[in-house]
Amino acid sequence: MKPVSFVALLFLCTVFTACSKKLIPEKPALGKTNFITDSLPVSEIDIPLSINLKPFYGIIDKNVQTIYTSEGWPNEFVVDNCDTRYMYRFKRGPLRISSTGNAFNFNFTGSYIIAGSQRACTGSGSNRVPVTPWSPTCTCGLNEAEPRVDIGYRILLSLKNNYNIVTSMRSLEPKAIDKCTVCFWGQDITPTVIKQLKEQLDIAGKDIQDSLNKLSLRPQFQQLWDILNTSIRMYDAGYLQINPEKLRLSTLYVKNDTLNISIGISARPLASLSKPTDYKTVVPDISDFSQRKGFSIYVDAIMNYDSLSNLLTSQLYKKRIDMEKVGKYIIVEKCDIYGEGNEKLIIKIQFSGPDKGVLYLTGKPVFDKEKNQLQVKNIDYDIKTRDMLVTTAKWLFNKRIINELNKYSTFNIQDYTDTLLQKINDQINREWKKGIFSSGNVTSLQIAGIYPLADHLVLRCNTKGELSLKIDALELSL
Repeated sequence: MKPVSFVALLFLCTVFTACSKKLIPEKPALGKTNFITDSLPVSEIDIPLSINLKPFYGIIDKNVQTIYTSEGWPNEFVVDNCDTRYMYRFKRGPLRISSTGNAFNFNFTGSYIIAGSQRACTGSGSNRVPVTPWSPTCTCGLNEAEPRVDIGYRILLSLKNNYNIVTSMRSLEPKAIDKCTVCFWGQDITPTVIKQLKEQLDIAGKDIQDSLNKLSLRPQFQQLWDILNTSIRMYDAGYLQINPEKLRLSTLYVKNDTLNISIGISARPLASLSKPTDYKTVVPDISDFSQRKGFSIYVDAIMNYDSLSNLLTSQLYKKRIDMEKVGKYIIVEKCDIYGEGNEKLIIKIQFSGPDKGVLYLTGKPVFDKEKNQLQVKNIDYDIKTRDMLVTTAKWLFNKRIINELNKYSTFNIQDYTDTLLQKINDQINREWKKGIFSSGNVTSLQIAGIYPLADHLVLRCNTKGELSLKIDALELSL
């Protein structure tokens, strides 16, 4: 009996194995089509930028001379037209700066000490010769309060395409607050002093202009450029990288100690679930000075096929699909989605049940703008899977499987886009680094194209809105 039992058991195992086939078709090889991955359109981002100028004023005040003296002070006199000699020291007070449009007014109150004497001369022009000795030296501001005078400059400011400041300056007429009367003939020599101060102030004005012309905003724009080249973590929605290419600025406008300009960026942003590599580049020169507002950004959102596969598997895992007419069924174990650089996606289904194996199907991803839905349409068996089923398991060549897949092939992304918009808006209203703030609002996010590449699915989005930047802290470069 024992040999018979063993033979019977072996027979049953053979029958069971024969009834439970493992169906493994060849992998699909999608043919070449006219599928072309369009290059990402250039995004235009125009951002109002405001810069607090008080640090700017401080560095000007620091770099402008405070003491001006006549040549040889305090040991030698300057002789003027043979009959007058003088020496002086002028000390300026803090700069008072006001601005409107692209014009700046620099004012300060200065005080001076002057010493001088006179003598009689004869002749004319350069041939004048003295005929008397110098009178006793008289002073003004040495033994009493120094006379004061108000000084002012008006400066027109502009910016070159290399971020250097360009200025055009003129000095205003000095206004005496106190008179200066010295001993020679009891004369009020304030006009003479003012005349000499005007010459010195023109020199001082040139110093201010030279200091301004040495200022460059390139370091500040390099900081902004570095931020734009840095991938931004958008909570659990992945990363955003701006990838700027060009930069433009509007004309300068100043109000209430704040410099207002519009900064424009041409860029090709990228959104990805995984952190992209950041590259530092040198900020380019300004491309033009047009003024615009708002932004229209095209972003390629990179969706990994592993994530899509996990999503579909979670929806179909252990789902039983019955084929009532033939009394058979399959149980879905795993789903994989991937592409081959064709306009179609490949869906791989691993199943168990009376038979085990793999099915390959294909479908084309499309976006329904009216319903805001991402769909995989025209799902059907791959030709190699179809050929295998026709010859080995015709019962699997069944619309029930395709119908079930169609139920899970539509993804409503309204909630996703609403959530993403909220996260982007939360992210752009923040302080990026000390003294640099951004604020704004993204008003819309729409799908502009779908590209099932070999390694990932590209979801091209277009976002519109407004963004502004404010800089309160400056590290100015001279």
